[in-house]
Amino acid sequence: MPELQNHIVEGLRDASRRLVALEKEAPAIAQAAQMLIDCFRAGRKVIFCGNGGSAADSQHLAAEFMGRYLRDRRPLPSLSLTVDTSALTAIGNDYGYDHVFSRQLRGIGCAGDVLVGISTSGNSANVVHAFEVARELGIGRIALTGQGGGKLAALADLAIRVPSTRTNEVQEMHITIGHMLCGFVEDAVC
Repeated sequence: MPELQNHIVEGLRDASRRLVALEKEAPAIAQAAQMLIDCFRAGRKVIFCGNGGSAADSQHLAAEFMGRYLRDRRPLPSLSLTVDTSALTAIGNDYGYDHVFSRQLRGIGCAGDVLVGISTSGNSANVVHAFEVARELGIGRIALTGQGGGKLAALADLAIRVPSTRTNEVQEMHITIGHMLCGFVEDAVC
């Protein structure tokens, strides 16, 4: 048992060091918060997308805005493109999996909305395609990626690159950033 406890303590210390290293992204996180605040104040919506664990984060963060984060308040219009299995499978079957988000975005996105793409590599083809369509439609683009940023960073209005290339580490920092954004938005908009 003491050996397991030592591994736990070391794991927590590693996570703490990663979060401290994330401080260099504070300006980008502040800019992202302001983009979201401006979007909601303008009566527009925030749209999320991602794959796997990033899909789960997309759903989680959209739910925080639509429901509540820390306090009771009006719902903030937000959705995740990952939740409609009929749309995902129909679009994937008819157009290819690379278009499951871009096709939905083309149908529901409007100029002034903000798309938050979450990809640990920054190279998820379906998220990249969604950013291309978002740019075409005048939709703001925030990328949450791993250290390199990938193709997504180049297409984003704002890229938050967390200091790791390991998927699990990137994901733990993404949800931390997401919760911070929810709190800042909730304080400013409601």
